[in-house]
Amino acid sequence: MADIAFDGPIAQAPITRSASDSTTFREAVGAMKPRSDWTKEEIATIYNVPLMRLAFAAVSPTVRRDPLLDLGHGLGGIVHRRFHDPSSIQMCTLLSIKTGGCSEDCSYCAQSSRYNTGLKASKMVTVDSVLAAARTAKENGSTRFCMGAAWRDMRGRKTNLRNVKEMVNGVRAMGMEVCVTLGMIDRAQADELKLAGLTAYNHNVDTSRDFYPSVITTRTYEERLETIKNVREAGINVCTGGILGLGERASDRIGLIYTVSTLPSHPESFPVNTLVPIKGTPLGDNKPVPFDAVLRTVATARIVLPHTIIRLAAGRTTLSEEQQMLCFMAGANAVFTGEKMLTTACNGWDEDKEVFEKWGLQPMPSFQRAELRERPEAQMADMVVV
Repeated sequence: MADIAFDGPIAQAPITRSASDSTTFREAVGAMKPRSDWTKEEIATIYNVPLMRLAFAAVSPTVRRDPLLDLGHGLGGIVHRRFHDPSSIQMCTLLSIKTGGCSEDCSYCAQSSRYNTGLKASKMVTVDSVLAAARTAKENGSTRFCMGAAWRDMRGRKTNLRNVKEMVNGVRAMGMEVCVTLGMIDRAQADELKLAGLTAYNHNVDTSRDFYPSVITTRTYEERLETIKNVREAGINVCTGGILGLGERASDRIGLIYTVSTLPSHPESFPVNTLVPIKGTPLGDNKPVPFDAVLRTVATARIVLPHTIIRLAAGRTTLSEEQQMLCFMAGANAVFTGEKMLTTACNGWDEDKEVFEKWGLQPMPSFQRAELRERPEAQMADMVVV
């Protein structure tokens, strides 16, 4: 079973599951706390559970008489509800504070100077303009403000770092969470950002370790993990996830989740991006990733990373309203909202407000974190028995 990884819907032929597969899944959905000793085989077992069963196990009161989910005590895995408010969605707004001209060769990125994408490089924006954008975001309901700069690392950028710290301090003074993504940083730089009040640092690993060299050659996987280590040891929340639709296989989505789930501590947030193909980049003609792969990744991540906020990030505009709701039902609980992403389209505040009101969702308050909300015994009252 561990060697089977599907790129499309799990389909026609019945799948035979071993007792060990069922045990792995039951134990995963019944967990009371995160664990960092996952194996790829265990994550593959979870990923390859029939999709609707997987999604329900990730978030819903489960079917008591389903032998794959029955834990022996009549209770399945209400994973998302166990640690998170299922109606609460973190509203994040992302601003590019320095656009284009990046020396890296990330094959999906419009901001690389190596590709002719029509994007004009710009200098860093002013502190005042960033704080004005943050105020607008807060007025529209966002509780987390994120800033991104297109460069490889922070070496020799003392003035830029000083400006970023002023931005961070100003956003925190508004009562908002604040996140930055500035490429690779060392421990000293991470310490400075922590002192400035930074809530989280984003540094995606993008995909599996095996597939990564097919996407990027100018920055190693280990360099990404080293930045994440520096951030974590400085006491800043880690935000790290990946991109679906790079040409990867299901085994690489499993590998992505394996990487982040075996860090010394799980990331505070896990962005799930779907590729927005940019003409002029090597991946500009890639076909969209099938939605079932997105949903399967979200549900698997929810079970394997029970405390982590799972964010629908770039590419959400390609998902229908109903597809987004399926992702929320499977454990996603954060979005980017506002005028735009770094260089691509974003669902707007008004659109999200209308949709969320229709579906009974509400913005997550700032600085809310996962906790053990109810033990399984207390959740018995919500059990759906069929």
